[in-house]
Amino acid sequence: MSDSTTVYVNILDKDYQVACPAEEKSALNRAALELDKRMRAVRASGSIIGLDRIAVMTALNLCHELQQIQQGRGGIPSDTAATLERLAKKLDSALTHE
Repeated sequence: MSDSTTVYVNILDKDYQVACPAEEKSALNRAALELDKRMRAVRASGSIIGLDRIAVMTALNLCHELQQIQQGRGGIPSDTAATLERLAKKLDSALTHE
């Protein structure tokens, strides 16, 4: 694994600083863009107010989709699951340490 690098992402017009291995930088940026898109969609629905609630609803939707994928394909490769888990932890850390 290479050295860690700092990545700056913008989600719902807020900037977050996330440490990540250099080789995962583009994946983290893609994940942040997808998260921003999904959180904007939840916010646009108008029924959920507040960044924390929007983040939780988006996370629940993503987890549900992941479960559907795991059930449909008999699971996802362990390296993909581990990468997704690391990225989720980093985003969670960034969101809780504003």
